[in-house]
Amino acid sequence: MATRYDGGMDAARLYDLLERLGNLVRVEDRAAAAAHGLQPVHVQALHFLARCNRYSDTPLALADWLGATKGTVSQSVQRLLARRLVVTRKDASDRRRVHLSLTERGAALHARLVPSALLRGLDAAAETPADAEAVLATLLLALQRTRGGRAFGVCRTCHHFQRTAGSAGVCGLTGEPLAPAETRLICREHDPSAV
Repeated sequence: MATRYDGGMDAARLYDLLERLGNLVRVEDRAAAAAHGLQPVHVQALHFLARCNRYSDTPLALADWLGATKGTVSQSVQRLLARRLVVTRKDASDRRRVHLSLTERGAALHARLVPSALLRGLDAAAETPADAEAVLATLLLALQRTRGGRAFGVCRTCHHFQRTAGSAGVCGLTGEPLAPAETRLICREHDPSAV
């Protein structure tokens, strides 16, 4: 008897679908990265750094996002630094902590590579159910919770996010005010509970 996913879906069929989707995207990403002398992990790092907030722009957060070791991430960061796609800066309050950010060159390359040409070519209105994004987001969160991993969600959807009069909000975890643009970035400290 097939194992069923929560919503009644066959877990084996779900695995097959996700594996095929992932493989299609990986093949496209691998070819696009190789055309620029990079590996897919480098493009994934650029993508994370383009979307993360100031609490998540560290090598440790990048390692969590990628599910990689610190050593692997260190090598990837060195490659991106050498290619002048990212820069580092010391944390103002803890000089041992390093923050990463995209250079203009890195941001331009990221914009060319993400989303992949495969996804850009998809006529979403004609070929994709309207709720596909919501279904995939729900599935991702369920799998992250099952695995005990970080959610890495958008700031303004976090349990810690506090709306305040006259500003974009405050991070309830750090007590720091947030700029409007920051509330749309992903954070490694994201807590989707009770949102």
